[in-house]
Amino acid sequence: MASQAKNPKVAGVLLAAGGGRRLGGRPKALLEHRGRPLVEHALRALRNGGCGPLHVVLGAAADEVRARADLTGSAVTVNPGWEEGMGSSLRLGLAALSGTGADAALVLLVDQPGIGAEAVARVRVAYRSRTSLVAAAYDGERGHPVLFGADRWADIAAGAVGDQGARAYLREHRDAITLVECSDVAQAYDIDTAEDLGHLE
Repeated sequence: MASQAKNPKVAGVLLAAGGGRRLGGRPKALLEHRGRPLVEHALRALRNGGCGPLHVVLGAAADEVRARADLTGSAVTVNPGWEEGMGSSLRLGLAALSGTGADAALVLLVDQPGIGAEAVARVRVAYRSRTSLVAAAYDGERGHPVLFGADRWADIAAGAVGDQGARAYLREHRDAITLVECSDVAQAYDIDTAEDLGHLE
């Protein structure tokens, strides 16, 4: 067990199923940033931040995402119920880690390109045990990415409904969360509306 704590296996889970309803139905995974789809930027952040194995949950336009984006080195799960909200994608992402031997899952959202490898690495190294709960913080406010120790996955999945994801679980267990300040290395904006597209280059 001691060696596990020193060198834990922290899987990266990228939630990239959203259909971009407020963006006129443009799948978020395929929005371009610096000439490449957002899904590639997020995968690179997970990989360069030290996560592995890598799992991507696709939904809207999944076939198009697979055709246009380089998802090399990641396992892909397609969420047929992606329109139900983020909760179903989180459940599928955690379920996909079954049997991988991962000690924790570090969850990143595809529509936050201001969060890169530095923030991922900070959250990852705060892992302490299979009951760890870690979240990036921005000026003290909890944000993404979030790390869930494997012993918590079943309870998190049970409560992941609608568009809540793990929000309710994190609220109930706020005293157990280790917050890691990341505002000096990352920006936690979302790409949700047409105005937000100004963040993309």
